[in-house]
Amino acid sequence: MNCLIRSATTADLPHIVRLARGLAEYEKLLHEFTATATDFQRLLFDPDHVADGLLAEVDGTPVGIALYFRTIGTFRGQIGLFLEDLFVDPVFRGKGIGLALLRALARLAVERGYTIIEWRVLDWNEPAIGFYEKLGATRMTEWHTRRLRGPALASLAEGAPHG
Repeated sequence: MNCLIRSATTADLPHIVRLARGLAEYEKLLHEFTATATDFQRLLFDPDHVADGLLAEVDGTPVGIALYFRTIGTFRGQIGLFLEDLFVDPVFRGKGIGLALLRALARLAVERGYTIIEWRVLDWNEPAIGFYEKLGATRMTEWHTRRLRGPALASLAEGAPHG
């Protein structure tokens, strides 16, 4: 098996949508998936893009993706990367592709002088948790993710009172 890790390009948009949709399905969140090629164009390739992507190809076929963006660590005054999505087609799992994507992302971070890579993992995703622990990734037990969206986001933006 010949696996190539490379930066995603606009020609990859159909594969990016397919792989992101596969991740949504795996995470049991397909009902929330509405992203289109146009959305990924804006996110990854427009002049003011906010994220980047790595693609894993096996014999020329895209089979995995890592989508990431820059973050800052204010207390240390340093830059890091946040891995928003990591996904490998189910038939290609267990072949080192996820590890290859993470290694490429780690090399990119080190080359740029970034000091950290962070990501989230669902609490029920035992295979991923075990994989990440073997890499030496530590669990952040003292932090909780919060999300503000939809009507709550609009209400806050409009200055509506809390509660």
